[in-house]
Amino acid sequence: MEVPGWVWALTVTGVVGLLVFDYVFHVRKAHVPTLRESATWSALYVGIALLFGVGVLIFGGTTEGTEYFAGYLTEKALSVDNLFVFLVILHSFRVPREYQQKALLFGITFSLIARTALIFVGSALITTFAWVFYLFGLILLVTAGNMLKPRGGEPEEGENIAVRLARRVFHTTDDYEDGRLFTVRDGRRAMTPLVLVMVALAGTDVLFALDSIPAIFGLTQNVYVVFTAVAFSLLGLRQLYFLIDGLLDRLIYLAFGLAVILAFIGVRLILHALHENNLPFINNGEPVEVAELSTGLSLGVIVVVLVVTVLASVFSRTGRAQTAIANARRHATAYLDSEYTADPGERERIFQLLVDEKADIIALGPRYRQMARDADGLLELVERAKASHDAAVARGQAPTGPHH
Repeated sequence: MEVPGWVWALTVTGVVGLLVFDYVFHVRKAHVPTLRESATWSALYVGIALLFGVGVLIFGGTTEGTEYFAGYLTEKALSVDNLFVFLVILHSFRVPREYQQKALLFGITFSLIARTALIFVGSALITTFAWVFYLFGLILLVTAGNMLKPRGGEPEEGENIAVRLARRVFHTTDDYEDGRLFTVRDGRRAMTPLVLVMVALAGTDVLFALDSIPAIFGLTQNVYVVFTAVAFSLLGLRQLYFLIDGLLDRLIYLAFGLAVILAFIGVRLILHALHENNLPFINNGEPVEVAELSTGLSLGVIVVVLVVTVLASVFSRTGRAQTAIANARRHATAYLDSEYTADPGERERIFQLLVDEKADIIALGPRYRQMARDADGLLELVERAKASHDAAVARGQAPTGPHH
């Protein structure tokens, strides 16, 4: 599919326009997005991506359209998995809820710029060196294996090395200064922790890109399709975070599903590399006659694996228990942290979620109540949050949490 320059220009303008719209109308004024707001905008961005895919099918043909949808689904699934790490970063930096949107949007913008650069670098490598398909295939197979390893726990408050190092090297503030990036303290220009959060999100996402770009090149080598699939998978990721952040721990089998998908694409890349082989130590530098996996088959595998993974996670009682336990820990910690939010309504919302999560754990039965008891320090944390809330109610005050 040959894409004229004016189509590229329109596409890039549209993507940039959507990002600018987010900056101007969504994150300029700090606020905590409601569930309805997050759901509406997430649905809108997914709808735009699907409509664009239909356009690719109509104007580009079945092959390009199938490649786009396969690439979009794979990149979107990888993006959701990335949200786990974003969640850890935001909580380890103790980012107030109302400022998380700004940090996420900057991270997404940086990610799009970095991935666009990697897309063109990857395309140039593939065009020049056929053996790059072997490299990409091996990267995906190694990544698939790493995804099967257990996830690490959340870092504890103050443990982040980047924060300690930056505070030694740069003049930084301890609080978020109403969401500003820089401020003036004692007559000196100072950096707020929000800058560090953005750097951490951006740097982490560069590492994610080293996996996701080979994955989509395993499905299509059309640069326009690669770019648009990646761009639309990232757009709306901020809204998706606030829509599903309470359910992320529920997707206990997502990593397994992604491991299967990446391993499948890795095998597909290696088979393609053998078919295009020119390495002298493989078959004397001649192409190897092997069966190649079609894009249609790839799309089918991706859809089936994702559906099975999500359904298995959603209906798993273990997943439900893990979600309630992990969220109870986060919400109790957030409630007890006087700097987490200045919004009394948001603090009350956090406490009510904590109450619901405790009820969920009890309703699941003795086995899962024991899981909660075994969770290090959880019960004490929940009781401290409850005592703080009860004390505030007894005083007849809005429950704003303890002050440090």
